Amino acid sequence: MKKAIYLNNKNNTVPSWLILLVDLFIVACSIGLVMILRMNFKNPAAFNYNEIMIIFGLTLGIRLIMFLAFKIHLSMLRYTGTKDITRIFIVNLIGSVIICIGNVFFYYAINQKFLVPFSIVILEFIVSTFMMIFYRLFTKIIYFEYINTPKEKKDVVIYGAGELGFTTKRSIYQDISNKYNVIGFVDDDHKKVGKKIDNLTIYSFKDLKKLLERKSIAHVIIAIKDLSLAKSSQITEMCLEYKTKVLVVPPVDRWINGQLSFKQIKKIKIEEFLERDPIHLDGNVVRKDLLNKTILITGAAGSIGSEIVQQVMKYDFKHLILIDNAESPMFYLEMSLSESCKRKSFETFIGDVCDKTYMTNIFQKYQPDVVYHAAAYKHVPLMEKNPMQAVKVNVLGTKILADLSVAHGVKKFIMISTDKAVNPTNVMGASKRIAEIYVQTLGEKYKECKFITTRFGNVLGSNGSIIPILKKQIEEGGPITITHPEITRYFMTISEACELVLHAGAMSNGSEIYIFDMGSSIKILNLAKKMVLLSGLELGKDIQIVFTGLRPGEKLHEELLNNNENTIVTKHQKIKIAKVITYDFDFVKEEINALIQMIYQEDDFAIVKQMKKIIPEFKSQNSVYMTLDNGQDEL
Repeated sequence: MKKAIYLNNKNNTVPSWLILLVDLFIVACSIGLVMILRMNFKNPAAFNYNEIMIIFGLTLGIRLIMFLAFKIHLSMLRYTGTKDITRIFIVNLIGSVIICIGNVFFYYAINQKFLVPFSIVILEFIVSTFMMIFYRLFTKIIYFEYINTPKEKKDVVIYGAGELGFTTKRSIYQDISNKYNVIGFVDDDHKKVGKKIDNLTIYSFKDLKKLLERKSIAHVIIAIKDLSLAKSSQITEMCLEYKTKVLVVPPVDRWINGQLSFKQIKKIKIEEFLERDPIHLDGNVVRKDLLNKTILITGAAGSIGSEIVQQVMKYDFKHLILIDNAESPMFYLEMSLSESCKRKSFETFIGDVCDKTYMTNIFQKYQPDVVYHAAAYKHVPLMEKNPMQAVKVNVLGTKILADLSVAHGVKKFIMISTDKAVNPTNVMGASKRIAEIYVQTLGEKYKECKFITTRFGNVLGSNGSIIPILKKQIEEGGPITITHPEITRYFMTISEACELVLHAGAMSNGSEIYIFDMGSSIKILNLAKKMVLLSGLELGKDIQIVFTGLRPGEKLHEELLNNNENTIVTKHQKIKIAKVITYDFDFVKEEINALIQMIYQEDDFAIVKQMKKIIPEFKSQNSVYMTLDNGQDEL
């Protein structure tokens, strides 16, 4: 039957020529019906043959021209919507108006007789329009209720009984490959609870758990604009408990051609699940700070650096200098900026922050006003094996840039640090803490340049971070490797971290270490379990978790403050200033210079020993350098 209706068309669509013929047939039937109605079902002898031919010929001719001109026959019947209905009404109305104008012209200019009686024109317009709309809607109902109905449909619930929820329901049933059956809506508005949409009941949030318990619901689709992250997490937690997948309707501005299709409704991502409610910062503070400034960004092609670049591009700076030693990422960044920021003045350079001569030339040529220093080595296990490189990039590179900033009149120097610099247990964290100490003491000595340090934890989605690694392991079928069942980490989105970096730089008075509100720390084991459930797999059955043990230098729990540090509140609740231990500049300079000289001796133990001398709180964990803390090689 299905093949018969759709004429063996590969796409199961009615040919446009057939739709045109049906429309004309409806017009012809409408004319005949109207003529009979006009004569009160009596023999229409009042019309002679010529008059009947004129009425049919003129009306059908005008309608055919209008249908072809406005192409109403090209619309797919199964997707008939309000726009199609409106177009049919307008096209038929215009056609009837043209017939009326012809009537008037013929009456006054030629024969004082109407070609088509006005009563027939009006009634034919009403009947034809109604029938053309009716058969389209009838065809749509038949298609979605009987023809395009898979034998087995999965039940889904739409969370949100507003306009977006209704649009979502419609897009599900309009999808050709639809395998889902909407069994109801859920909404937080108590005024809507108990009512119906398309004969589907609207339930409360409390009822959702009962629905999940009683019915085998495949998906809960979140279709609420600006739903709070706390509520989204609450819904997701409940659904994961019953192995129900959570889907999210994208924002309206991401719909294709302003239309929502079911294929655009995606699974909720773990990053969205971990996000917090958006921060609200005063963009004018940063705008004023960067106005007409020449800005230099190191590590510009990295995760943090590239996001700082994107955010700086929103403001009216004078010139932007981007430096990174990674060729390919810088190429793609430059290509992206060339397309999206054509009116902005910027230059890209492949260079090493440890190359003093190269960096001196950059500072001399461009005389930057603001420096954002994001270039760094950040991977703990790698730096534990390569302390020489950690010191070279994270300490020497920072020192070179900081010294050049003082020498060339830079107004602000903002360094990106890490929570691993607090009570460091590894070489990477210690190298960043030493860099913090240097810029802090340099800022105290040279007040002309404001030195600012920003300190935060793991960034969601950054290169080499935990979430992409877990995703890859899940996609490959496991096993998922976690170092310790109790290990925790702080997380923050890249955009939020970089926005806070810009804001901290704008509000600083110099020599501060800013720490950001990272929220609560997250247990990596729980994170992995949620990611497995979100992927539709069952832990222990489809995929396994293996504990590999803490890596060299790895902490079980990260910290944002040293035991001897406190915080000072700022105007912004998510930004605080750490009251850190102060150091004598001459001591710091002498010890750091000694550390830098050790780079060229290639003695890892000597390097780490000197690092521990500078920062006594540096106690190695699960590392070969623990012997330096156990009195076997006294400092």
